[in-house]
Amino acid sequence: MSPHSLRTWGWIHKWSSLICTLFMLLLCLTGLPLVFSHEIDELAGEHFAAAPLAADARPAGADRVVAAALAAHPGLVPLYLFAEEDDPGLWYAKLDRDVASDERNAVLVAVDGHTGEILGQPDFGSGVMALMYRLHVDLYAGLAGKLFLGGMGCLLLVSLVSGAILYAPFMRKLEFGCVRRQRGPRIRWLDLHNLIGIATLVWLLVVGATGVVNTLGDLILKAWQQEQMQQLASGRGSTLLAGDAGHDGSVEQAIARARQAAPGMQVDMVAWPGTLLSTPQHYAVILRGETPLTAKLRQALLVDPASGEVLQAAARPWYVTLFQLSQPLHFGDYGGLPLKILWAALDLLAIVVIGSGLYLWLARGRRGARP
Repeated sequence: MSPHSLRTWGWIHKWSSLICTLFMLLLCLTGLPLVFSHEIDELAGEHFAAAPLAADARPAGADRVVAAALAAHPGLVPLYLFAEEDDPGLWYAKLDRDVASDERNAVLVAVDGHTGEILGQPDFGSGVMALMYRLHVDLYAGLAGKLFLGGMGCLLLVSLVSGAILYAPFMRKLEFGCVRRQRGPRIRWLDLHNLIGIATLVWLLVVGATGVVNTLGDLILKAWQQEQMQQLASGRGSTLLAGDAGHDGSVEQAIARARQAAPGMQVDMVAWPGTLLSTPQHYAVILRGETPLTAKLRQALLVDPASGEVLQAAARPWYVTLFQLSQPLHFGDYGGLPLKILWAALDLLAIVVIGSGLYLWLARGRRGARP
């Protein structure tokens, strides 16, 4: 590499790193507890759980779950029914005054799907974990905050690539992994910065890239959902999977029809006719895969309450698949506790890389100021 190229890449690495450093440090610090959010909620007693199902008992079923939620909140109507991914027996029912409401005053009710009992009303918008989540996702600035963090993530990727390009010229006279402990603290931290950075490069690229994709999630999903609902409602690009007479119009039969039409998938959410995610004539049943990774891949079906007809929209676009797969890769929540521990350890190493890079820049400035 010529001296000019070396200086150019050094300039790119320095300024791309410095601009995003504080924000990346914030994301690493807030991301660390989010990796264990499920376990933290359990320890704090903020996690709802369904009672064990007796061997000779049958689950309450979706209709009974909805009826229990409505009985606890008379005057409201159901909008959505959510299945808890980590607890198949736990449901969340979202209720409001009208299916066409803006959902600002909607009520969320946790219901035991085994017994049909009300477990409480979760408040996902308060507490320390909610604070960590909002800081990590959008800095409390909504879509603008997400897009801003996406831009910082792009700078992180630039700094990682430029750092990898500079690593070979820097190490040409040193052994791999060499830390010159006999030198001053700045040289030691420079060697550690380079060593840990190159050792975690692939993980940092994966987490950084998936983080950038996730910042576009709202735009991607809303555009795709609207397109799907329009296609399904108009019949364009949709496929009639099944239909029969005798459908009683219940949500439980709508779920059964959807699962019959798409075997090997689990229910993720049900939207009532007239809500934002459905059409005036259909239940929208959102299904997900059964494995830890495919659980993030969702498929939307429409079920006619009167006829039992099931409509499927066109195939999922590649960019939606990319987004849905990026979520478990970003948080490391598809391989159980061992993978979460690995993600946390790598996150701590990333904090060391970011912090040492900031220290090296500040120490260099102090050294240059000496007479």
